[in-house]
Amino acid sequence: MGRQTPLYQEHLALHAKIVDFAGWDMPIHYGSQVEEHHQVRRDAGMFDVSHMTIVDLHGAQVRAFLQYLIANNVDKLKQNQALYTCMLNAQGGVIDDLIVYFMDEQWFRIVVNAATREKDMAWINTQAAAYNITVTERPELAMIAVQGPNARERVYGVLAGVNDALREQAAQLKPFYAAHAGDIFIGRTGYTGEDGFEILLPGKDAAAMWRALLGQGVKPIGLGARDTLRLEAGMNLYGTDMDETISPLECGLEWTVAWEPAARNFIGRDALEKQKAQGVTRKLVGLVLEDKGVLRNHQKVIVEGVGADAGSGEITSGSFAPTLGLAIALARVPTATGARVAVDIRGTLHPARVVKPPFVRNGKSLI
Repeated sequence: MGRQTPLYQEHLALHAKIVDFAGWDMPIHYGSQVEEHHQVRRDAGMFDVSHMTIVDLHGAQVRAFLQYLIANNVDKLKQNQALYTCMLNAQGGVIDDLIVYFMDEQWFRIVVNAATREKDMAWINTQAAAYNITVTERPELAMIAVQGPNARERVYGVLAGVNDALREQAAQLKPFYAAHAGDIFIGRTGYTGEDGFEILLPGKDAAAMWRALLGQGVKPIGLGARDTLRLEAGMNLYGTDMDETISPLECGLEWTVAWEPAARNFIGRDALEKQKAQGVTRKLVGLVLEDKGVLRNHQKVIVEGVGADAGSGEITSGSFAPTLGLAIALARVPTATGARVAVDIRGTLHPARVVKPPFVRNGKSLI
């Protein structure tokens, strides 16, 4: 038996299929992964993401610390704004991708992946030793993501009369901004390509919030649909599309690297600048299969005209896309790859079209 979130009994009551995920007992689905996927695209669904690691950074030097720790620049942020970025090693590889929230000059909050918790915390604490800040992990907090075209209205319905101050703040939030009132923290962020909120609150209150959302018609969604939703949205999955051997320049995340100001010395900068100057040899692209078949992780991608040694790539994330009714994938391929490739599916080559992710955004096809 793995670790359990404060919502574990709620999942059992809803007859979820439980699987191990990074040492946690988590719901993969509640009956139909495809129906859950459509629920988020068409209405509103909620995910238990309490296994994510929430860390608060406090102190007078916290801004300087984050300028060094991450590839993006927190100086871009206005108060209560969030920032997506990568935390790199000295070689420019991605230790983890994360979200940073700027709450005030002495308080930043970061949310990192569950599967990388131990190495992330060790790395953060090691780097923080040179700064006079406090690093506090918040395991007592739960996290519920509510996503879909009707997600925000459903959350307002739950907050009405319960936390009117937060409801008013939430209604004013722009994408990638956060607010908090009382014990509840809410960010207009997510991992599905749909609008919605991520709600952080004390674990002891999570079941009541979950049930209140159910009462508003928000249906529970498992990790299976979460994966197909994020793939349609063209969002990287750590450990699959990127890891410590892959730089942001090789996984479509150069936009998360802040090169200016040139004097900012963040971890991995020298390696990234060298890689950029020499020329990146691999890139992450989207693929759409043009005939019948299923795209899966680690399938070989054949690129013509590149050369025998460099003429292939690999699918990093592949699946059937319920919104599109097509097989899609993210693949790492040579930078010279053109508009068409072939995918080796059980020894047979199948044609695929190269596209720029995302495949779907706000419920609409972009391909």
